[in-house]
Amino acid sequence: MKSLPEKTIERLSEYRRTLFRCLDEGKTHIFSHELAEMHNITAVQVRRDIMFIGYSSRGRKGYNIHELIKVIAVIVDPSEVLNLAVVGYGNLGKAISAYLLNKRPMLKLVAAFDIDPKKIGSGNAVVQCYSLERLREVIHSHNISIALLTVPAEAAQQMAKALVGSGIRGILNFTTYNISVPQDIFLEEYDMITALEKVAYFVKQRK
Repeated sequence: MKSLPEKTIERLSEYRRTLFRCLDEGKTHIFSHELAEMHNITAVQVRRDIMFIGYSSRGRKGYNIHELIKVIAVIVDPSEVLNLAVVGYGNLGKAISAYLLNKRPMLKLVAAFDIDPKKIGSGNAVVQCYSLERLREVIHSHNISIALLTVPAEAAQQMAKALVGSGIRGILNFTTYNISVPQDIFLEEYDMITALEKVAYFVKQRK
């Protein structure tokens, strides 16, 4: 299958979370319009996304939830476990680490990095925290592919450069600084301030 659009991959991941919730509620099948309502999009968009991955409903019950989850997993999940690291083990880094732990079997959080000696090697941490001085060593020894960047904004670009130089293939940037990376590195940037200001703008418009 050829590479799918980024937005399609995002929606497939979101659909899967919803489908797991539906299973927990005892549902076995779901229609495209039901899934669409849960995600505030059109049923046409849902059907298009699901056709993209080569799945179609059979009969009049809608999509088989178990089957659809399996098909999405084949598309979205890596073929082998990818190891992750959180870089910057402050409040945000710790919160993300706790949230990610054991969330997805094919995405494994194996390390964190920080400059604070009090955090390095702490037995109370969700994940082993290492000194930034050991960045390259630990990335190679743990075969880490993806870094979640939660350092202060002023350190983001320098840290991104160090990560790329250490062999990282993808970065999820949680800082407020728009970093630059080589074209062969996949970069996703999530700025909570921008997201919050967007929400605030539309709240203001609807008053």
